[in-house]
Amino acid sequence: MSDQNTWSFETKQIHAGQQPDPVTGSRALPIHQTTAYVFENTEQAANRFALAELGPIYTRITNPTQEVAENRIAALEGGVAALLLSSGQAATTYSVLNIANSGDHIVSSSSIYSGT
Repeated sequence: MSDQNTWSFETKQIHAGQQPDPVTGSRALPIHQTTAYVFENTEQAANRFALAELGPIYTRITNPTQEVAENRIAALEGGVAALLLSSGQAATTYSVLNIANSGDHIVSSSSIYSGT
């Protein structure tokens, strides 16, 4: 990935955000069809849920396949990171929560997103 900044846009579309599998050398992105992950011990589980250690926890929170897609979008857009959400409603909520502070008021059209 160290040469990712020199890649063309087309190459980034295919390879950004992912390393080939170190065991098999596979270039294809694996699809992790699971909702839960095994922890080495209770300490590792506690650390991951406390976000003190990075790693898969639960698919709604972290998923290796989704992480590659986020990294790839960030690389294509020239961003530092990206976040995939499961719905437009979630995206709208995250957008408002990102800019609003405690006590702020949000004024918007009733048709901002399907009646949001």
